[in-house]
Order: sequence, then C-alpha cells, then structure tokens
Amino acid sequence: MLLKGKTALITGAGRGIGQSIAESFAREGCEVALSARSVDELEEVARKIEERGGVAHVLPCDLRNGEAVEKLVRDSIATLGGQIDLLINNAAYACFKPFEELSLEEWQTTLDVNLTACYHSIQAVLPAMKARKQGRIINISSVSGLKGIRNQTVYCASKFGLIGLTKALAIELREFGIGVSALCPGGVATRLTAENMPERNQDDWMTPEDIAHAALFMATQSDRTATDILHVRRFQGDPL
Repeated sequence: MLLKGKTALITGAGRGIGQSIAESFAREGCEVALSARSVDELEEVARKIEERGGVAHVLPCDLRNGEAVEKLVRDSIATLGGQIDLLINNAAYACFKPFEELSLEEWQTTLDVNLTACYHSIQAVLPAMKARKQGRIINISSVSGLKGIRNQTVYCASKFGLIGLTKALAIELREFGIGVSALCPGGVATRLTAENMPERNQDDWMTPEDIAHAALFMATQSDRTATDILHVRRFQGDPL
C-alpha cells in the first residue's frame, strides 16, 4: 500500500473530489480524517471506507469560521495519533455570475471557504509538521486559478490567491522538509459544477476519481521530488 502508516486530513470530503481523494487514500492504507459541514455525507463516506477495511474519522466543521478550522486541526491531530502527514485543502464554494451581480456576502463567503480557511488550516498544522520536519500540503485549486474565466471573478480571485499562497509557502517551508503543492483540475463533473453551470454538457468531463488519482500521485512522491503546480485538464479541453 502506497500510504500505509500515513494520516491525512481532507476538507470537503463529503462528496465529489474530496470524497474520491479520501476513498483513494484509504485504499492505499492511509488513516483519514474527513471534514465538511454535512455530517450525513461524511458518515456515508466513512461507512464506505470502513466497509473496505479502511479507517476514517468524521469531524464536521464550518470552514467559514476560523476558530472552528483551528479546532478541526487540533482534533484531527489528536484523533490521528498525534500527527497529520497530509493536509488536503479541498473544500470549495462557487458562485458563478457576472461581477456586477455579486453580493458582498457571496464575495466574502467564496474567499472565506476557498482561501482564508486554508490560511487557518495550514497555520494550525504547521507546528507539528515543523517539529517532525516532514509533511505535505496539497491545495486543490482549479484551472480558474490559472486563467480568467467569464462569470467566475470571485472564484478566480480565490483560486489565483490559493496558487500564490502555495508558491510562497513552498519556498518558506522547504527548509523544514514540508512540501506544498497545488492541484488545478479543469472540467470535473461534480455537484458544484452542475449547480453553477447547468447549461453545460458534462458528458466528456473528468470524474472526481480522475482527480483523486492525481492527488494520490502528489501524495506519494519521493521526498527528493516536488510538484509545484499540477494542471489536470479533460482530454478534449483547451490547453493553457
């Protein structure tokens, strides 16, 4: 098993990409802490993992609340035997509409979930990772963090910000043996994309399992290697 003996905290793990990453990691022997707002969804994911012999813990959290995110990390460290080897910042909020129609609340919620929650989770996990001089942080950004897309102004702003955070942190934390990377999917068939782009045909889009495969590659790299930004696009999509 590629992740035997490892532990991971995965946010947004109740469905979509987060669920697939959790299931993929657990199949490879990783003990996972699952977080999202919906307890029912998390418990269903945990049940599936445990049925296959994996170990999963349900730790619900509203990522818009900084103190709650910090508590989530503390509880995850305690639950996972005192360490988090892999932090997967995956939770996301999307609101696709023309910029002038965006409310301040929609703007703030997007930034709170997609960017500020990552600030809180990384701040909370770093002391333990630094003490052990090892760990990997994988931020799930998006193709929207690599190029501007019509009607996605605040989503792009949050995902571009996550790329900047990733790049700067990768430099800062290198001396402590901590790897920081961003995974940028484009065109994934999830509930989030279906709700925000109901007019788009997603028949040839990637699946959450495709993205989980990429995340597993990043999580299992040798300590001698680093992937700063991994852009995964659908085969029929346009390259950057």
